[in-house]
Amino acid sequence: MAVKIRLQRKGRKKAPFYHIVVADARAPRDGRFIEKIGTYNPLTVPATISLQNDRAFHWVMVGAQPTDTVTAILRFKGVMYQKHLQLGVNKGAITQEQADTKLAAWMDEKEGRITAQKDSSAKKKEELRIKVDGVAKIKVKPVEVVEEEVVEAAEEAVVEATAEATPEAAEATPEAPVAE
Repeated sequence: MAVKIRLQRKGRKKAPFYHIVVADARAPRDGRFIEKIGTYNPLTVPATISLQNDRAFHWVMVGAQPTDTVTAILRFKGVMYQKHLQLGVNKGAITQEQADTKLAAWMDEKEGRITAQKDSSAKKKEELRIKVDGVAKIKVKPVEVVEEEVVEAAEEAVVEATAEATPEAAEATPEAPVAE
């Protein structure tokens, strides 16, 4: 019996969502499957992939053939690299500890690259938003506490300005006749 790791389409029209399943090669695309090992949503940016790495690794090691898209997903998640290292361990080229160390280092590097890509994507998105809107959004800054001396000096200046302006303002404005 030939076993495939493939995508099983879910979701509505023009909004695909996929389950990553292990199925008999003769079963229909959305039909019977042996085990569901993850999900794939290509509509989010970046695409959302959840995968049970240990189960995917198990199925790849026992001979399940992934389709092209699933191969790319397994490569992205490190399952194919894990298989490569395990084959080296089986042949005696490296020890299991060395393989685990290499895989952990690769995963850390991969997470760093993904984080950097997400940050640069968010930065480009913000720059585009600024270009489209024309201005950057103003962030509200906390109000600073003003010293009492500065407040008293400002109050005295306001009182002096109103005292000087009051007599002139009274002369300049004619009195309106009172309607009886």
